[in-house]
Amino acid sequence: MGDVLSQNEIDNLLAALSSGELDAEEIKQTSEKKVKNYDFARPSKFSKEHLRTLNIIFEHYARLLSTNLPAYLRKNVQVEVINSEAVTYSEFTNALSNPVILGIIDFAPLQGNIILELADNLGYAIVDRMLGGGGYPLEKVRDFSEIELMMIERIITVCTNLLREPWSNVIQLQPRLLRIETNSQFAQIISPSEMISIVTLNLKIGNIEGMMNICLPYVCLETVIDKLNTKYWYSSMITSDNQSYQEAIEVAIAKAKIPIRAVLGKSTISVNDFMNMQRGDIIKLNTKVDDELTVYVGNLNKFTALPGASSGSYAVKISSIIRGEE
Repeated sequence: MGDVLSQNEIDNLLAALSSGELDAEEIKQTSEKKVKNYDFARPSKFSKEHLRTLNIIFEHYARLLSTNLPAYLRKNVQVEVINSEAVTYSEFTNALSNPVILGIIDFAPLQGNIILELADNLGYAIVDRMLGGGGYPLEKVRDFSEIELMMIERIITVCTNLLREPWSNVIQLQPRLLRIETNSQFAQIISPSEMISIVTLNLKIGNIEGMMNICLPYVCLETVIDKLNTKYWYSSMITSDNQSYQEAIEVAIAKAKIPIRAVLGKSTISVNDFMNMQRGDIIKLNTKVDDELTVYVGNLNKFTALPGASSGSYAVKISSIIRGEE
């Protein structure tokens, strides 16, 4: 209820309207506060911030799928995130086709399961590709055989294992594929009225295009829902990325092959002597027999060494380390 005006305030307001200091039309056009309806049947448990963070996580996941699946399908694979939204579980199941490919995934250590839904045309294309075909779906839709489901299960297992890295900034996951269902009635992992987040990815295998939906129940993510904000995610991502990049660089450098050369000595001769050089000729160097050799790593002078032999091959024994380039 608004404040009640006193008689003096009412008189001043009427006087201002009469004198033209206030315009009645402007007062009428004053914006009012908009009231948003709240649906108690569909409580909004996922905020826009949560959905935005899930988008970022699964964009990383999409890049992993694009780089890992071609090794199994021997076909170019392109994956991109289309959308993320919050709906009830009943809306998700009612929209499923028949037959459908549903991977029930244990999202340990979080409580509960998530669902990975794969479009049936992608399932047929995967089977055709793994059997040596061109990766084309069937013209007439039919149920999947047991052998076909086993091949699809192998690919979904790969997709399940790839979930670990994108979620590492939120929680250290240990996802495990429990089973494959082709009937949505056998995939009732939560109550139909429970809220879920659906992340939709567009999968393109060669020329075949289809959707992959990731169903994430709120009850499963409830314990880490506070971490699903961009501020926390980016701060933890920078820390972990710096460490992972440093480790990756160190491993790569450790495996790098660098040429090493030991220089016996140097000499200068004329072009005429060089052109007339014969087998058995002697070139006098600027070093003595007992002098230490200079050892270069790449183009850097890093060691001094003594010449010798090892297992019938020429060798040098490091005598000192040069810390700086000389």
